Amino acid sequence: MSEQTKSWQVQGYLETRDGHLTINGADAVQLTETYGTPLYVFSEKRIADNIRNLRRAVEAAHPRIKLCYASKANSNMAILKTVLEAGGDLEVNSGGELHKAQVAGFRPEQIIFNGVSKTDDEIAAAIEYGILAINIDSLYELDQVARVARNVGKRANVAIRIVPEIVTRSHIALQTGLLSSKFGLSPAQIEAAFTHALEMSDAINLAGAHIHVGSQTPDAQPYALAFGEMWKILVDLYKKYNHRLRHINIGGGLPIDYLPTTAMADQIGERERAMLSAQLDPETVLRAALAEAVKVDEANLLADLTIVMEPGRRIIGDTGLILTRVCNIKTRPETGDTWLLTDAGYSLALSMGMYKWYYHLISASRAAEAHEPPFKVAGPLCDSGDVYFDLEKGSRLPNYRLLPATTAVGDVLALLNTGAYALDQSSQYNGRPRPAVVLIKASGEATLARLRETYEDLYAYDVW
Repeated sequence: MSEQTKSWQVQGYLETRDGHLTINGADAVQLTETYGTPLYVFSEKRIADNIRNLRRAVEAAHPRIKLCYASKANSNMAILKTVLEAGGDLEVNSGGELHKAQVAGFRPEQIIFNGVSKTDDEIAAAIEYGILAINIDSLYELDQVARVARNVGKRANVAIRIVPEIVTRSHIALQTGLLSSKFGLSPAQIEAAFTHALEMSDAINLAGAHIHVGSQTPDAQPYALAFGEMWKILVDLYKKYNHRLRHINIGGGLPIDYLPTTAMADQIGERERAMLSAQLDPETVLRAALAEAVKVDEANLLADLTIVMEPGRRIIGDTGLILTRVCNIKTRPETGDTWLLTDAGYSLALSMGMYKWYYHLISASRAAEAHEPPFKVAGPLCDSGDVYFDLEKGSRLPNYRLLPATTAVGDVLALLNTGAYALDQSSQYNGRPRPAVVLIKASGEATLARLRETYEDLYAYDVW
């Protein structure tokens, strides 16, 4: 077995048996024979382990932590149930996600609500359920929440979201702590927002402050700067108004390693490689944040403070994969390229097209064989951009994928680390029903977590 083939393996999770890829012991090829392709597959054990390991790490730095899993990353009900049973809390971004959270069994104090365009109905539902915090995104929204709270007849628990102009080394579209982003209140508005919230104490319970610097953030410093900004606000509120914030929310964005050792990695730009292969220790992040901010705590404000985190990618990203079948092979004699055409396109992994995001590709059918010859790989959509490389020949994706020389029509390939966002962003583009979802239980048993859509589902909500 080549070193390139070994690099993606995770003991007890992604391994090989009889030449095939296995997921917690379940044979990937057999899964496709039972459930068809394309197919989303998730590991229950990996999700639970990620939550427990993350909690253990951050609680070593601070004893009062709430891990509010970012449900936008994957809100499948079986996934939410797994998160809940593993001791996770939840972050939602819409009335729909809030409803799913309630149905899944999350208690009010386990839920925080983000978003830039909340409706009155969404806000009312959050207030009536009594969630931990509505994260306020603008001065307008602060007044909106107060108005809705008075109509409901119940105080709203809120946190103020700050956008402090903190730059990270992540993809520009994933940086949310910049003044050029659509999120949060700017520094010039912060004092007015907190003062106004306290003035409306009949309708508003000012519980916390919130910053989210972005996703796949490879360094601890942005978190330290963000926490430091909020700590200043917490101290200032106490000195001016004798008001204690109950929590500081430092958002999510902890990275996962998308880029195992492969000869194709050299085709990806240096900055992109650093981001995709980031391995940031969450304990280091939190200790750096506390060290940056809490140099003096005369009022012992940290003693009762809960630190909230919103990990999505870190919990779910490396727990899922997409299995896809090779449907066609063609050659281009003029270029010397061999093309593999699969049944999974960017409609099932939108980030691959939208952000040119790298998901490592291996053969599930021939996992034990050397992955050496280069192939051009593309999906089935009637769109020239539906390819597993960058048509503009940029440095974000390799021009080729390495797979076994014996790869043939009917083989099953696996796109790894697609657990975050791929399923929730999937579509029926080109009249292709969305795939089934399978959850591999801790016992190794495969269970259906979402039915494969049918052709009838393509027009079930159309009226004509």
